[in-house]
Amino acid sequence: MNKLKVISLAFVAALVVNTSCNDDFLNTQPLSELSESAVWTDAALTEAFVSEIYAGFGLGGFNEQMLASLTDEAIFTHPGRGITTITEGRSNPADIGWVNNTIAWQNMYQRIRATNLALKNLEEPKFNNPALADRLRGETKFLRAYYYHQLARYYGGVPLIDRPYELGEADYNATRNTWAETVDFIVKDLDDAAALLKGRNMAAGRATEAAALALKSRILTYAASDLHDIPTAKAKSDVIANFAKPELLGYISGSRTERWQKAKDASKAVLDLASYGFMTNLTAPVSKEEGIANYMNISLSRNGGQRDLILGRYFINAKQEDGGRQGLFNGPNGYNNWAGNTPVQLLIDDYEMMDGTEFSWSNPAHASMPYQNRDPRFYASILYDGAQWKPRSAANSPRDPLGQIQTGTYQVINAAGEKVPHFGLDTRKSPIEDWNGSYTGYYVRKFIDPNPAVVDQNTWQEVPWPILRYTEAIFNYAEACIALGLEEEARTWLNKIRFRAGMPAITASGQALVEQFRQEKRIEMAYEEQRYHDVRRWMIAPSTLGRKANGINVTGTLKPGKTVSLYKYDPTSYDYTYSVFEIDPGKENRSWADKLYFLPIHRDEMNRNANLTQNPGYVTN
Repeated sequence: MNKLKVISLAFVAALVVNTSCNDDFLNTQPLSELSESAVWTDAALTEAFVSEIYAGFGLGGFNEQMLASLTDEAIFTHPGRGITTITEGRSNPADIGWVNNTIAWQNMYQRIRATNLALKNLEEPKFNNPALADRLRGETKFLRAYYYHQLARYYGGVPLIDRPYELGEADYNATRNTWAETVDFIVKDLDDAAALLKGRNMAAGRATEAAALALKSRILTYAASDLHDIPTAKAKSDVIANFAKPELLGYISGSRTERWQKAKDASKAVLDLASYGFMTNLTAPVSKEEGIANYMNISLSRNGGQRDLILGRYFINAKQEDGGRQGLFNGPNGYNNWAGNTPVQLLIDDYEMMDGTEFSWSNPAHASMPYQNRDPRFYASILYDGAQWKPRSAANSPRDPLGQIQTGTYQVINAAGEKVPHFGLDTRKSPIEDWNGSYTGYYVRKFIDPNPAVVDQNTWQEVPWPILRYTEAIFNYAEACIALGLEEEARTWLNKIRFRAGMPAITASGQALVEQFRQEKRIEMAYEEQRYHDVRRWMIAPSTLGRKANGINVTGTLKPGKTVSLYKYDPTSYDYTYSVFEIDPGKENRSWADKLYFLPIHRDEMNRNANLTQNPGYVTN
């Protein structure tokens, strides 16, 4: 008898029917399991089964190691975690490198099997609640599409399994479907899900019509991109050009214009949803302070910003999951945190000035005050030297009563009246957990609750991970418009995002508009698992992901006549200098290899299924 471990022991125990002392012991129902027939004949148990499939979302993107650290957004501070296997181009089928559960081939297929099992049993429900059955079918269709989309955007076309395999089948091996077939399958499931979920009031964190439309917008935008148009991809990559089965990676024929039109239409369907969108009706930029507040409200999903969130992975303090530990994982060591995924200078330099011009180290005014008059989203996303942050712990507040980030080295006057160096409390020479200090001179502020009552060292926060948000659909729509020559429409929607952030309008056209679009998405969607996929599908990874990671050295020299014994950020007492440096190659020596446009299928999966074709550039031993 098949058993499905779908709910907790305590819940199961409350549902099990008592047996008499004369019952055959062998027929006793196990207290930790339910029979398959019991699950599918009970509406509540069926719903519990479908609810468990959402666990494939993992922590969203709030893992201790974030996808950002595979990109030119961040590096991961702690060695030996496998990220450098990918960033240095050393990934291979036997040692893929860092792969979390939301990416892993086996884990995604386990979730897909669960969706297939649910859909099979929901075809003709064995419980009398047609409305619930339809809703669960809609959710399950969405989940199957989501997990297939995860596989597709990392691996390309994959085996499309739409039924649960049974014991005793002659063959369990499956070949990879083409990219076109994979996209069509995902879109069909999403269309079905949107129809089944239309008009339903769903609980936060569950699939909705809007989520189905937003995911369709994403996958069709990917499908129209350079990486998945094989003639374009071959011209840009010898690895793809020499691959024997390019149809697994993209379209070998057909009209890109039609694909962009489908992406545009799908994205516009999301933009037309009345219940979503946050401050997208502005006709001019808000103030710097309002721009900071708006961006923080979106990132923290509060004070109206939650209207931008279409589907989130939620966390509550009462259930202490790692997804609520972003402050601990990424916060400064001077606050007893771990500095895990620290921003690189490449990202910092891409934040524009408030007037919309580029930041440049060649500009003396910029170089002398690099953190002044920047895009408001910078202040809502990054903790930099001198930034105001939370109060320090009681043990450390005497060293810094003001709660300011200290990532430099500064002169102070000691008791003997001598100038001596003070190493910032948030550096790797700090007296506080120096081993957890940032290598780059920066820390993440985005997604970290700024409430002083949320002490990151020992508190779980309640900030949801944005799986899908309305603003992404704006970018998808604008990108499609640019590709179709509708530049004015693209600028109109891009400027809605910029005005909300306090930034001036984009006026560029042609290739300059393409570059500004990409720049705008990089800044707005930082740390949201967009960059890794975008630069690959645009096929600009060699000039982005392939760049050496870098950081900043900050030095504070006392001005003549100034005497400071307890350091604080103070330009009236200090002359500050800033020097950009490349990360030591012994820490991370980044390089790009074209094989990394797709991840390798692990050797174990290749050994299990002789019909699989490995991705280009990898040798299967």
